[in-house]
Amino acid sequence: MTVGKKLKTTLSSLKSAQADFESFALETENQTVKDSFSQFANQTKSIVEGLKTRIQEIEEEEPQYKGK
Repeated sequence: MTVGKKLKTTLSSLKSAQADFESFALETENQTVKDSFSQFANQTKSIVEGLKTRIQEIEEEEPQYKGK
C-alpha cells in the first residue's frame, strides 16, 4: 500500500471516528460526558483538516497519488 493510499485510509477512519464522537455527544444526557465527546469530535476535526492539507500537498508534489 502506498503512502498516499495509507493517508487516505487514515483520513477516512478519522472522519468516521469524528462522526461517532458527535453521535455519542448527541445520544448522552450527561452534560460532562457530552462535553467530553464534543471536545473529542473537535480535536478529531482539527486532525482531519491537517491531514487533508498534507494529502493535498502530497498530491501536488506527487501527481500519481491524485484521484486514487
